[in-house]
Amino acid sequence: MSDGLTVPFALAAGLSGAAVSTRIVVTAGMAEIAAGAIAMGLGGYLAARSDAEHYANERRREEAETIAVPETEAREITEIFEAYGIKPDESAPVVAALRRNQKAWVDFMMQFELGLSEPHPARARNSAFTIGGAYIAGGLIPLLPYMLLPNIGMALRFSAIVTMLALLCSAMSRAASPARGPSAAPSKPSLSAASPPPPPSSSRERCRNEDVTKKIGGPCARIGGSAD
Repeated sequence: MSDGLTVPFALAAGLSGAAVSTRIVVTAGMAEIAAGAIAMGLGGYLAARSDAEHYANERRREEAETIAVPETEAREITEIFEAYGIKPDESAPVVAALRRNQKAWVDFMMQFELGLSEPHPARARNSAFTIGGAYIAGGLIPLLPYMLLPNIGMALRFSAIVTMLALLCSAMSRAASPARGPSAAPSKPSLSAASPPPPPSSSRERCRNEDVTKKIGGPCARIGGSAD
């Protein structure tokens, strides 16, 4: 919204200095608001789509790893619990239960190993409309005096006042509101929120960057049977 306030105001102030009519200022401001809203909304949409694609790619990789190197994935679950003082023999029933349910197993690894929550399906669309709408709402504020007042000098003064007040209110609102993440969808509680998970083993680190298809029959496929 801050961009929607400042950019149209700067354009209107520049045109006011050229002593054009208020009608021209409003027309130019509306054109800028339309272009800015499209650009900002598209940026928000692409960012949300990128997050969703990243999650999907990581999930496919985890699903393949539970098939290609199940022992390594099971050991990682044990290591996650060990970081919170849970001994391997105490977490063994949980590990065994997760191994019987691949979807729950992958969900656990996505949430607690990678720290990723599944984005809401409508997040990209909602993000685009929210950001674009906020830009339009902010852009109309500095143009309102030019719509209501015939004198361009007076309209410029009132536009500066309402723009500064709107920026001040926006800053105060952000300062008073609790911090929120980029996703509007509520996220499930994560063990990593209390304490970071243990660092991956050196072999595990090397295998994370390899194609999963190369793990079968390769050195990574034998990680589950050997210790680093």
